[in-house]
Amino acid sequence: MNQLLKDKLSLLPMNPGCYLMKDAKGQVIYVGKAKRLKNRVKSYFTGSHNGKTARLVREIVDFEYIITSSELEALVLEINLIKKYDPKYNIMLTDDKHYPYIKITNETHPRLVTTRKIKKDGGKYFGPYPNATAANETIRLLNKLYPLRKCHTIPKKVCLYYHIHQCLGPCEYEIPTQDYKPYIEEISRFLKGDYSKVKADLVKRMEAAAENLEFERAKEYRDLIFHIEATVEKQKMTLNDFIDRDVFGYAEVEGRVCVQVFFIRQGKVIEREVSIFDGIDDVEEAVLTFIGRFYQSNNTLKPKEIFIPSTLDQELLSQLLDVKVMVPKQGDKKELVDLAMKNAEMALNEKLQLIEKQEERTLKAVEKLGELLSLPTPHRIEAFDNSHHQGMDTVSAMVVFTDGRPDKKEYRKYKITTTSEGDDYQAMKEVIYRRYFKVLNEGLPAPDLIVIDGGKGQVNVAMEVLESLNLSIPVVGLVKDEKHRTAFLLDGRDMEEINLKKKGRANVFNLLTRIQDEVHRFVLSFHHQTAQNRQLTSILDEIPGIGPKRKRLLIQNFGSLEKMLEADDSAYEQLGFAPELIRRVKLFIGEELQKKQ
Repeated sequence: MNQLLKDKLSLLPMNPGCYLMKDAKGQVIYVGKAKRLKNRVKSYFTGSHNGKTARLVREIVDFEYIITSSELEALVLEINLIKKYDPKYNIMLTDDKHYPYIKITNETHPRLVTTRKIKKDGGKYFGPYPNATAANETIRLLNKLYPLRKCHTIPKKVCLYYHIHQCLGPCEYEIPTQDYKPYIEEISRFLKGDYSKVKADLVKRMEAAAENLEFERAKEYRDLIFHIEATVEKQKMTLNDFIDRDVFGYAEVEGRVCVQVFFIRQGKVIEREVSIFDGIDDVEEAVLTFIGRFYQSNNTLKPKEIFIPSTLDQELLSQLLDVKVMVPKQGDKKELVDLAMKNAEMALNEKLQLIEKQEERTLKAVEKLGELLSLPTPHRIEAFDNSHHQGMDTVSAMVVFTDGRPDKKEYRKYKITTTSEGDDYQAMKEVIYRRYFKVLNEGLPAPDLIVIDGGKGQVNVAMEVLESLNLSIPVVGLVKDEKHRTAFLLDGRDMEEINLKKKGRANVFNLLTRIQDEVHRFVLSFHHQTAQNRQLTSILDEIPGIGPKRKRLLIQNFGSLEKMLEADDSAYEQLGFAPELIRRVKLFIGEELQKKQ
């Protein structure tokens, strides 16, 4: 423990509050709350720890704390700080899910849609449906039963839905608003849990169709009845008071926590949700924070009541959520909580082994890579590769792996401008300069390690560029053996090769192979797209009347010559193309495609 930590620990107060753990880069890596800050923060630096807590403690070089006037304020502040900093050791607690709702739109001709955001737009919302598939299946069923509008934009003429009596045809006929009222009322009853009227009506229709020897139609009604039974009646009634409530249970094994939530709507368990994360040290506090985060992103998700086990702070949670929170003591309600706890335990036991294997492939492989290179654990790895075809369309790409997993939102593509002759060294020089000049100027997070898909030449170029920018970031290259398979890791600091095939290095080898394959796939995809667009652009340049703006419209909306030829004239008209120009484009493209055959 460094002297700064020792001095700050001695000054900690006994008040409630939040603490923010920081790493060597000054980044917040964990946020927690405590009834007594002094006791909680000190506990991290005394005794021994296992798993994720041990990894966290190894990375802490500093911390901050914020005093609050109550434990409730500390819990609210902790939730907001996690949302603000997104610390990597709180990662599972930031998994904000926006569950889908079924919405009857407030339009002249209403529709049934799924949405993850509730707005004050006059629409009717039903849910939530933690299982999006269940929501979509329910909409498909209702669309078969009731003739509401199906299309997003009303077309100019009736479609198939009108002909099969699943739409009233507002595109051609004046449909008074009151005509939709009985359908909306029946759909609302259905979505609130009253399926009996719909089912009874379908039974009558099925019997009538059978009597009239309309067996195909009778079969359709029978299938719809089966569908209702399969999708909405499969859950047994759990409570008969029809109050919407959520039931929480949890289990813990060696700091790993599983939270199980039962969503009860209209007396039925409509869905359950399982989340697994690391509780670090205090499991109960981690579960409280999880529940707070669970409802924070969307208050409309909150039911009338929440059931929790007796080990959680009922009063604190009730104040936080402003909802009736109960700890059932006996009867059916207590059995629901016990069932949630049992399910959480079973789910955790089933997934622990899988999680362990995933960690072996990811975070533990990253830690082992750091050990091989005598570096701190490289949590953020940025990898680069180039691609060209006979010196043309040279491009580069960067992929990012965070804690051994691809972080696709951080991927970047680069069109190389300083060489057109397939000079791999110059391409690498350009992309490294562009990337890390931007990192410096925009204050972007720098990687812990740079991986180059190449040997000494490419690694040397990358290190020269970094040196010119006054950046000290380790660089490694991936070197192939005589069979053209990656076998060595080239350390850019001393240009020594590390054999990845040695015993005990399989996870590191597999990690680097995944990184190499991913950056290779990404750059090849970009190169193919670039070459295709260049060829497409050069062909379109030859068509009279097609300037830069129209050329861009064609590429963006169709993407290929084949799709341009197959598209209806109406698709062109929507882009502002006149009939004569449409005829000219299609004629030219048709001739061009014939030449290729």
